[in-house]
Amino acid sequence: MLKLIASPTSPYARKVRIALAEKKIECEMLSMSAWEGDNPVHAYNPLGKVPVLVLDDGTQLFDSRVIVEYIDSVSPVSRLIPEPTRQRIVVRRWEALADGVCDAIALTVIEHRRPAHLQSEEWMARQDRKIRAGVEELARDLGDKPWCNGEAYSLADIATGCALGYLDLRYPALDWRAAYDNLARHAEKLGKRASFAETRPPA
Repeated sequence: MLKLIASPTSPYARKVRIALAEKKIECEMLSMSAWEGDNPVHAYNPLGKVPVLVLDDGTQLFDSRVIVEYIDSVSPVSRLIPEPTRQRIVVRRWEALADGVCDAIALTVIEHRRPAHLQSEEWMARQDRKIRAGVEELARDLGDKPWCNGEAYSLADIATGCALGYLDLRYPALDWRAAYDNLARHAEKLGKRASFAETRPPA
């Protein structure tokens, strides 16, 4: 059986977990934190980062984008990445934007973990700008469409939903629901899907 090395709070791991659920692929999850002293994730990924998907033959795949592409390719059920080139690129752009918001949030969290006298206000301001501009772009691109990529649910919606959930978890200072009604409605719709409800990060 496939094994997923993941943290329940990681938006990147959540993206993979949602993809697995949508594709109806069974996978054992091994919960690990890259922040533990000896970082046990290094045993599966030389970069020490989650998520990591361990295949039946022991092959280890890392980076959520690589893992999701693999997952989508092994089962024809509920394709998440469109095959036509233009649509695929659009979905990938959504994923890059949503992941970029998560990257900036994660960097802010890391900076806050440093001793107060070592923290850089300039650095955190730069990340804040990325987060706010990224969320604004997500809202602009969504507009009044039923799904991020138009008429069909896709990886774009998964990545966006994970980014919005990570904002709630790690960056509550940004009240994105009040600022962007369309994102709020979209997040509520996504939250009703079993794949999102079952992977909601712990408070």
